[in-house]
Amino acid sequence: MSDATSRTGMKRATTSQDDTRFRLPPTSIHRVEADGVQVFYRAAGEANAPVVLLLHGFPTSSFMFRELIPRLANDYRVIAPDLPGFGFTDVPPERRYPYSFDQLALTIEAFTRAINISRYAIYVFDYGAPTGFRLAMAHPERVTAIVSQNGNAYEEGLGDAWAPIRKYWAAPTADNRDILRQSILTPGGTRWQYTHGVANPESVPPESYTLDTALLERPGNKEIQLDLFLDYASNVKLYPKFQEYFRKSQPPLLAIWGKNDPFFIPAGAEAFRKDIPGAKVQFLDTGHFATETHVVEIAAAMKAFLGNAR
Repeated sequence: MSDATSRTGMKRATTSQDDTRFRLPPTSIHRVEADGVQVFYRAAGEANAPVVLLLHGFPTSSFMFRELIPRLANDYRVIAPDLPGFGFTDVPPERRYPYSFDQLALTIEAFTRAINISRYAIYVFDYGAPTGFRLAMAHPERVTAIVSQNGNAYEEGLGDAWAPIRKYWAAPTADNRDILRQSILTPGGTRWQYTHGVANPESVPPESYTLDTALLERPGNKEIQLDLFLDYASNVKLYPKFQEYFRKSQPPLLAIWGKNDPFFIPAGAEAFRKDIPGAKVQFLDTGHFATETHVVEIAAAMKAFLGNAR
């Protein structure tokens, strides 16, 4: 064998080894019927690996986890459903679905049964927090750990950006409802949620808020979102129950927080330590949608945390 042939063979072997080392598991998309709803979800990782359930918030979908899923999937089975009213989950009109956080939690619980997962860590963000915390309260034995990324459970975590929604809670009039429709449920309002508090707003991929805007514009969807804005008050009333669950069950918890979030401020992350003294708290110099700017840091923190929580 010539030196040239030998070098070529070595190069191919090295390339093959590098390919194996850096290969990311593919993310697949699925639909399954649960609670009379066709739930769309993304999944990656080995079927027998520990499960991480990713629960998104407003106004996004499992698309927000597109960069996080493959970074976790070498070690975990990662599952990210779209909540009813969001993304590509389909709610048939005949289902007459009541858009409340109690119902979102019931649907996601039915979803976990439909795909046969009975133990999982949960990543909760925004609306995913009151949804996931309801699951945890109902079945604390199923939840192995919690990662809260700007997922609030304390009054002190509610920022000033909630003011117009609080006004709607106090007086759910047509005028107050329309104020939210015209101020929050707009292309500019959605983009602002993604870019506020980000050092370089132009670094946020435009496909994220562009997709959310397109899905919000579907017939009837804004009314769904306004119903959920109103029902968010039910989550605040449940905060003491969430906190009781934290105190009694002491789940391993990582609060990793965009510190410039105008909706869920840093005090909400620190508050977890009142009820879970061992909670880990980490702040990132970004806004509400931290995965858009700091997904590498979030994935690394999650893998370190979940590895210790097993």
